[in-house]
Amino acid sequence: MKKLLFTLSVLSLFNAHAQGRKIPADTAIVTNHKTTINGANIAYSATTGTQPVWDKAGDPIATLFYTYYKRSNVKDQANRPLIISFNGGPGSASAWMHIAYTGPQILNIDDEGYPVQPYGVKSNPYSILDVADIVFVNPVNTGYSRMIEDKEGKLPDRSQFFGINSDIRYLGEWINTFMSRNNRWESPKYLIGESYGGPRVMGLAQELQNSQWMYLNGVILVSPADYKVYSTDQPIYSALNLPYFAATAWYQKALDPSLQQKDLLEILPEVEAYAIDKLMPAIAKGGFISSEEREQVAQKFSLYSGLDKKSILDHNLNVPTNFFWKELLRDRGFTMGRLDSRYLGIDKMTAGNSPDYNAEISSWLHSFTPAINYYLREHLDFKTDMKYNMFGDVHPWDRQNDNTRDRLRQAMAQNPYLKVLVQSGYYDGATTYFAAKYTVGQLDPAGTMNDRFTFKGYRSGHMMYLRKEDLKTANDDIREFIKNSLTNGKSAKY
Repeated sequence: MKKLLFTLSVLSLFNAHAQGRKIPADTAIVTNHKTTINGANIAYSATTGTQPVWDKAGDPIATLFYTYYKRSNVKDQANRPLIISFNGGPGSASAWMHIAYTGPQILNIDDEGYPVQPYGVKSNPYSILDVADIVFVNPVNTGYSRMIEDKEGKLPDRSQFFGINSDIRYLGEWINTFMSRNNRWESPKYLIGESYGGPRVMGLAQELQNSQWMYLNGVILVSPADYKVYSTDQPIYSALNLPYFAATAWYQKALDPSLQQKDLLEILPEVEAYAIDKLMPAIAKGGFISSEEREQVAQKFSLYSGLDKKSILDHNLNVPTNFFWKELLRDRGFTMGRLDSRYLGIDKMTAGNSPDYNAEISSWLHSFTPAINYYLREHLDFKTDMKYNMFGDVHPWDRQNDNTRDRLRQAMAQNPYLKVLVQSGYYDGATTYFAAKYTVGQLDPAGTMNDRFTFKGYRSGHMMYLRKEDLKTANDDIREFIKNSLTNGKSAKY
């Protein structure tokens, strides 16, 4: 009898832990914390949980995992800014900016952004939580966000989530629900998006205005990935890379001495002008360019990039970024990172036209993955057996009908309050800083809203905030942007 009871007990224990691995569709866990930001003591709450995405019939088809930081003891919430934060990918979780940039806790890394053990988190003395509340949102299949099966056990149609416009559409609905649940309709509202989060929030700005009747004070584009640039014919895209080549070569001390001895910001305006005025039309000429002009452009390209003149001519002046990452430090035995070219890698062979792997992603996943899993469980008390997807399954991604750039322009035209801050790292080779500048120029080609755009560059890469000096500066730049975009009673009119 005792043996039977023991067997039944073991079976019961096994069954208790053998339930399907699912995330609750609608839940919230609230914890309270204290920190110090810019020398001031800040008390805040963190709400960590899931909120559903509903279909037109009102049935849940997905649930989004989020973390909402709210400063405590704020008497005038109507004037308290709220920032809604997205990362990119598409398919990237919100962990990156959450525990490395604007949130109250950041991961353990050294002052330049490299992993340090033991893994974990520490207080962020530069977080913007002193001036604004923040909600970090994970789109479907990122973080703990997931699609929900219907009564028949079938998952919803993936096209409702995984595409430029469907992504914007369902996230707009989700934000509307979040605002109502948390009573934030009166608050000044901001969107911040990193990388692919750039086009996401560009489109959301207009989606929120025209479909949710929600008007914003600001949009912050962090290393924005504008696919209107990447899908443009090669002369434009390729020429825009030259200033990034120059910045990276300067950092790696690979430039001609005449330029290397100068400060980076002395060099870049000259290179930017050359990229637009000379290199772009030269590449566009293709086989119609004269031999003399080809030689002259290759010589200048070599001067600005640190690459050998012959390799530039071999590529017909159209040098791919992957070749640059492989070639610049080839004689030193290193490759360079894509998203941050300060990071170095080692390939199996010196030969080749592209690095074996992305050195920066390997480094970042090294430190971010254990930190976010530890932080959510042990600090925010959100415990689940679900896997936290740093990168989730969102492909194929529908890139058709990308009009996000013009949607932001329309939102700004319709809303005199709306301002834009662009933040980019000079050593980002994926979404280059000069491509971000070009995006702004194309977004408002007439220049009538120039005074509502602000660009800030940093001496780091895609995630500029990993470098301690830039972490402080970039957060301060957001503070200043918020201050300058608050209306202070001014009417919304031209």
